[in-house]
Amino acid sequence: MLDEKAKKIMLRKIPHGLYICGVNNGGELNGFTASWLMQASFQPPLIVNCVRKDSTSEQMIKASGVFAISFLEDGQKDLAQKFFKPISRVGNKFGDVEFYLTETGCPIISNSLGYVECNVVDLVEKGDHTIYVGEVIAAVVHREGKQLLLETTGWNYGG
Repeated sequence: MLDEKAKKIMLRKIPHGLYICGVNNGGELNGFTASWLMQASFQPPLIVNCVRKDSTSEQMIKASGVFAISFLEDGQKDLAQKFFKPISRVGNKFGDVEFYLTETGCPIISNSLGYVECNVVDLVEKGDHTIYVGEVIAAVVHREGKQLLLETTGWNYGG
């Protein structure tokens, strides 16, 4: 039998950075706070991005085949919090956020540490998240800094 309390405690010990995943589908922009992200391969450079199935952004990634990840700096908790909210409740999340578009049209947070841009090369639809495998096609460093981590915010997402 699975001990639910132990499962939650142990799964929350997996370290997570906080990122803004920017998406563009036919000129419609959106973004969300991502935390289930990891590097998966050196050659080719691949990352795994897990996206909640019932989200607008998940449908946009599936349709467009691209996404970009802006790396947040420690101290940008307010920005991460802004992008946690669904577009259906808050509307344009980029309305008061300085951003620019990548070559594929994905929005990048201007004052982030930098970004990677990916083409989707595979996906797995299991559970309540879709697992997207993205091949990194571009990477830019805006500046050096310490990465924003979920554990430093006092939030829990997982378990």
